[in-house]
Amino acid sequence: MTTAVVSTEAPGEASTTPVAPRPRRRAPRVNRPVGGAGAGVLLWGYAALALVPLLLMVSNSFRSNADLITDPLGLPAPPTTSSYAEAWTTGNFATYFGNSLLVTVGAVAVSTSVATMAAYALARARSRIFRWLESLFLSGLMLPIHLAILPIFYLFDGLGLIDSRLGLMLMYAASGIPFSVFVLTTFFRQLPEELEEAAALDGATSWQTFWRIMVPLVRPALATVAVFRFVPIWNDFLFPLVLLRREDKYTLPVGLTTFFGENATNYSAVFAGLVITTIPLIVLFLVATKQIVAGLTAGMAK
Repeated sequence: MTTAVVSTEAPGEASTTPVAPRPRRRAPRVNRPVGGAGAGVLLWGYAALALVPLLLMVSNSFRSNADLITDPLGLPAPPTTSSYAEAWTTGNFATYFGNSLLVTVGAVAVSTSVATMAAYALARARSRIFRWLESLFLSGLMLPIHLAILPIFYLFDGLGLIDSRLGLMLMYAASGIPFSVFVLTTFFRQLPEELEEAAALDGATSWQTFWRIMVPLVRPALATVAVFRFVPIWNDFLFPLVLLRREDKYTLPVGLTTFFGENATNYSAVFAGLVITTIPLIVLFLVATKQIVAGLTAGMAK
């Protein structure tokens, strides 16, 4: 028996059955910079204002002194390098540059090497003694090193390190260890201990594990520590002025002050000396930026 279903709706009438609304799709969220276009304009404006003195310094270093006196804001037409030759030879900037490079690179190398080994030991140790040692290292951050200049002077005088580039380098290296240990310890603690266990199973010694596995993974931190220590040592004026006596051992900041006092009206040579002093810092920042990015990429790939 077949049952027929008869529709009670009249032909042409629309069905009144309610239809559930479709859920609306949310628009994809766009990550916008904080502050929007206004903050970008302000930052670019600040960058432009910060570059004006640098560009003016470089431009004036390629002009003659007579041209500078006549038109202080003009362009070098034609450019000349006589001021660089005068600063490098007559102004003894070759000697000052070598002293700064020796002291700064040596201090950064010693400080970073010692801090890397100390930070790795502190990050992996479980004894309470190592916690006290870490607190002792961090306490060095609370005292600005320039406040201890008088005790350092008497200590160096007793050790015979006055007027010594080696003594100045060791002082800078020791003063940078607390900050370096603080940064590197944090990075080492973020690395999993399974890496060391796997290396031990493969027969690697503790030194091989540290040097071949752990150190390459903290290259971003090493680059950061090196940059943050290089800049203040390179620019420091007080300690070389107090601890060095002979002019042939002066670093660039002290030598630049001496040169400026002797050539107060030779503006072109003074600008050339400023450029010579600034160039290593600019090169360092460019190279260090690439190293940090490369270190992060290599660490993620592993």
